[in-house]
Amino acid sequence: MRDESRTLAGVIHHPRLVLARGAGSWVWDEDGNRYLDFTAGLAVAALGHGRTDLADILRTQYATLEACSNLYGNLPALELAERLVEHSFAARVWFANSGTEANEAALKFARIVAGSSGDAGKTQVVAFRGGFHGRTFGALAMTHEPHYRVPFAPLVPGVRFASFNDLESARRAVNPRTCAVFVEPVQGEGGVVPADPEFLRGLRRLCDENDALLVFDEVQCGLGRLGTLFAYEDYGVIPDMLTLAKPLGGGLPLGATLLSDRVAAALKPGQHGSTFSGGPCACAVGVRVFDVIAEPEFLEAVRLQAVRLRAGLDRLAATSPLTARARGRGLMQAILLKPAHRARGVDVVKEARNRGLLVTRAGRDAVRLLPPLTCTPDEVDFALGVLGDTLAALQPARHVARSVVATNVVTTPVAAPVS
Repeated sequence: MRDESRTLAGVIHHPRLVLARGAGSWVWDEDGNRYLDFTAGLAVAALGHGRTDLADILRTQYATLEACSNLYGNLPALELAERLVEHSFAARVWFANSGTEANEAALKFARIVAGSSGDAGKTQVVAFRGGFHGRTFGALAMTHEPHYRVPFAPLVPGVRFASFNDLESARRAVNPRTCAVFVEPVQGEGGVVPADPEFLRGLRRLCDENDALLVFDEVQCGLGRLGTLFAYEDYGVIPDMLTLAKPLGGGLPLGATLLSDRVAAALKPGQHGSTFSGGPCACAVGVRVFDVIAEPEFLEAVRLQAVRLRAGLDRLAATSPLTARARGRGLMQAILLKPAHRARGVDVVKEARNRGLLVTRAGRDAVRLLPPLTCTPDEVDFALGVLGDTLAALQPARHVARSVVATNVVTTPVAAPVS
């Protein structure tokens, strides 16, 4: 940890907990301490850690063909693209190396579609307060939070922000000069805030009325996390483009931008590129990840664990003086701290880690849980027990301390809300 502080760029908080290995939903640090990982690498380790099937695929592919650049095609990229097209609205796929790059590509493609209409002034983009789309200049321009943006101003111009889940605010922002509207079906970094279905339906109508493209950023909430293969399926609203990343590469850098017929028809060779786009190793692993998540039985198991987790979080929120309520959708959940206790989020994360559970903050008041999609009922119960003990240990002294472990272990999934 001392070496990390001396050698790595100071844009990350150092020193950090150093993880040595993982298996399933669990990870171990260099001292052999075990933790239940309910961050899953910020939704990357959707299938858990230490997957020998993914390791075998990577080993075989690396020994066969490790790279070929955009100059040539490769079968793993084609196989993954075919799966994404077959199971979604998309006509074509562009492969990137991260969610940021997938969003950057979507922004460029939206400008190309608008330009192909002959309207040189149709360049405006609408995004939402609380949203997060990445850290390159284009993606950052669509990310509202000032502490991400201010050090790098001026950013790419032409972005207008509206209030999330406020259709009237969006209506004031979208106009005939708008080329695209970017939105997360569930805001992740903004505090695990699900979109209202009517809000997304309204955005679809606004985009149609103004000849703009609707872009869903599913980098964190997509690929099974909501209990459906794609988040848009959970909402019943079809976008014009959709961006993916985090779980897609099974731990390798891999993102994708899914394109409707209209977008695909506007693109020409040379308008975008990337040396690592569609790399055979990442895509070979991605094929396996996709095949596992796309199984109906797998998605049903995700939905059952989501009900279990949310029911427990609702119980915790009702019993702790620190918390207001739970919020989220699927296996993307958070427990919200009351306004007077928002600063305790750091303490909750640290205390939970000391007790063997890894969670993370999101937004100003949320403690976020992003378990592997393969988590078991016992692991969900363990997480709820630790989180209950954590909140009890941190509650104000004037409240009588009491264990909430037993009251928060759900022995049978019940029909609890998950949004």
